[in-house]
Amino acid sequence: MKESDIYVGLDIGTTSIKAIVAQRIDGQTNVIGVGNEPSAGVSRGIIVDIDKAASAIRKTLDQAEAKSGVKISSVIVGLPADLVSIDRCSGMISLSDSTQEIGNREIMDVAQAAISNNLPQEREVINLLPEEFKIDDFDDISDPRGMVGSRLELTGRLITGPKTIIHNVRKAVANAGVTIDQLVVGAEAEGKTVLSDSEQDFGTILMDLGGGQSTAAVIHDHELKYIDVDHEGGQYITKDISSVLNISLADADSIKREYGIADAQYAVVDNEFSIEVVGQSQPRKINEKLLAEIIEARLDQILGRLKDKLTAVNALGMPGGIVLTGGVASMPKIAELAANTFGMNVRVYVPDKMGLRHSSFALGLALVNYAIEMSDVERVIYDIFATNHTASAANLEPEPEQDPDQYQEDAPVTDEGNDSSFFSRRSQGQQQKKRKKNGFNFSLKNFFE
Repeated sequence: MKESDIYVGLDIGTTSIKAIVAQRIDGQTNVIGVGNEPSAGVSRGIIVDIDKAASAIRKTLDQAEAKSGVKISSVIVGLPADLVSIDRCSGMISLSDSTQEIGNREIMDVAQAAISNNLPQEREVINLLPEEFKIDDFDDISDPRGMVGSRLELTGRLITGPKTIIHNVRKAVANAGVTIDQLVVGAEAEGKTVLSDSEQDFGTILMDLGGGQSTAAVIHDHELKYIDVDHEGGQYITKDISSVLNISLADADSIKREYGIADAQYAVVDNEFSIEVVGQSQPRKINEKLLAEIIEARLDQILGRLKDKLTAVNALGMPGGIVLTGGVASMPKIAELAANTFGMNVRVYVPDKMGLRHSSFALGLALVNYAIEMSDVERVIYDIFATNHTASAANLEPEPEQDPDQYQEDAPVTDEGNDSSFFSRRSQGQQQKKRKKNGFNFSLKNFFE
């Protein structure tokens, strides 16, 4: 879809599937259509029923097509962070003719060498992000094309994921009748849209609080340095409300969205509303304070576990603080609760595009922006494995249905202009800016020290 400057971001979430159709005109990105349908076949961010997921994706795309007037043929898809790994990689090739200018072919060859040398077993490449090229003894080259030399080297970050998860995403999208233009780890894309240039540079924690799971990522030096997942999200808050108040899940979700407050200290006891209790003929009155206490109890658990994981790698105290996205991030007073939990500056990101002014649309918009802003070199490298995947997509066979419980053991990665709300409970002190570590085998825990 790049030929017509139309880009479609597809966010396959646990509770909803969103498609953002955008058009690039004269350097300006305009959103021209949105699809947003209930999800199916997805549990805790992972596709567990390909047919159901494909049907839900198709409904979302149909809605986006109707609103945009564009026939969608390919999409940019966000991948969940489950068991994603980011590893330093390097590759080197000899150039047979030192007088011939380096072109796309040589870039693809050196990238393929880096992939072959560093690809872990039983994993699939999602992307290779180049950090530096070196020609003979000259380093710090971002684009070697047009240059000459006898040896070309590349260092970068190799992003891989479990074959089963990626396969099921590809199969579901193919069954929905479209091709994948690009697969992107959600946090990688969101970091470039949600965070300012300074936040990406000095270091910021990005938290996507979704319906099925909550993801914490650390962006530093404009790179995704760490990512981990807690397999609880907004669905668990809804289930708690349903269980405690003895109401249906649909009613629990409705009152959560209409009356829910994340931090109970801001709720008012005198604010009451009626609920339909299962087994009772008459509605029952409950107050805002009780509902907020139920919500806060679950959020305390989710945020507490994420805090423990971030503390273990010394990631707390990033100068950029914490930025929240995802559907749960739209809940009133969530920034205050998170700020109190982490003792850091917290703000909620809200897209500033018409029709997308809700934190749940952050990923879909970020996927579009990520594809638009890819450099020529990044696109050349991505096409190495994208072409192979496109050619084999028609022959994909579904993997056995997956039990999301198998992913409960989290595997963390080792390796200004926003319409946002901001809240702080402590002032930020000046922190020394940390630069990249030299060498490949650095410890992530030591990286943040």
